[in-house]
Amino acid sequence: MIVRWGLAELGPLLEELGLERPLLVTSPRFADLDLPVADRFAGVRRHAPVDVVAAATKAATGADGLVAVGGGSAIDTAKAVSAAAQLPLVAVPTTYSGSEWTSYFGMRDEERGAKTGGSGADTVAVVYEPELTVDLPRDETVGTAMNALAHAAEALYAGPHEDATTGAALIARSLPVVVEDGRALGPRSQLLEGAMHAGMALAARGLFLAHAMAQGLGGRYGVSHGALNALCLAPALRFNQEVVPDAIELLAAAMETDDAPIRVEALASLGGFERLRDLGVPEDELADVSTQIAQRPPARSNPRPASPEDIEALLRSIW
Repeated sequence: MIVRWGLAELGPLLEELGLERPLLVTSPRFADLDLPVADRFAGVRRHAPVDVVAAATKAATGADGLVAVGGGSAIDTAKAVSAAAQLPLVAVPTTYSGSEWTSYFGMRDEERGAKTGGSGADTVAVVYEPELTVDLPRDETVGTAMNALAHAAEALYAGPHEDATTGAALIARSLPVVVEDGRALGPRSQLLEGAMHAGMALAARGLFLAHAMAQGLGGRYGVSHGALNALCLAPALRFNQEVVPDAIELLAAAMETDDAPIRVEALASLGGFERLRDLGVPEDELADVSTQIAQRPPARSNPRPASPEDIEALLRSIW
């Protein structure tokens, strides 16, 4: 994967890749950004709805590549288009989701209230520009950073991983500073670098229980993936600590704490993420959604088997 820092690098990078007619895939927030693209699709919405992906794929007719600018939803939309149209993708992330590092992507079927997805995206390069994150609202900053932290944390279940510990350390150290002064570019750069390392760890190791819970809840209720990861990570760590204690110790050391789950909860609270009920998740549906979560691949791959009853207990602990 080619990695460049600074939006000024995008034009030379596209020339280097031989892309002359790239389509910009983004949301209305970045629709008018001055970029060297041939055409623009600015209809991205949260969770990459399947109808939006279809519209973006149609818009890519005649393009020789894709440039995705935005958070995880923009990049997932572009990855879905990349896979469908067999086009190379250059990602310009404006949040800390880390989705630029995987070939698979999530989508949401809004009619069924379910998370779906696919794989086969051809992401060839990433351009990081910290200035594009400066106006990110606090809840999105914290939520997407906690998503990245979950990538790093879950990567450690399979053993030590340098990118995972580096990512966790940078995120834990820089996130409180960014929340204190959101326009400080130095901490924003460190947070983006931490998310990058966490994304590399994600690509190497995959996803587990915390993400399964976030995906299941997000698909059903349309809640922010970052907010859900912020809430689901701590209980998942406590659940898994029995079988992967060394991983939890590595995470705690990286975050400079004696108790990784408590530190995770403190970081999540910076974005106001404390209870599922605050996000509109209904208590009377927890049993049903837990059954669905237990069938998700990240839950089935979890180092400690998690039954629907186990998952329901975890969700109730944060409801």
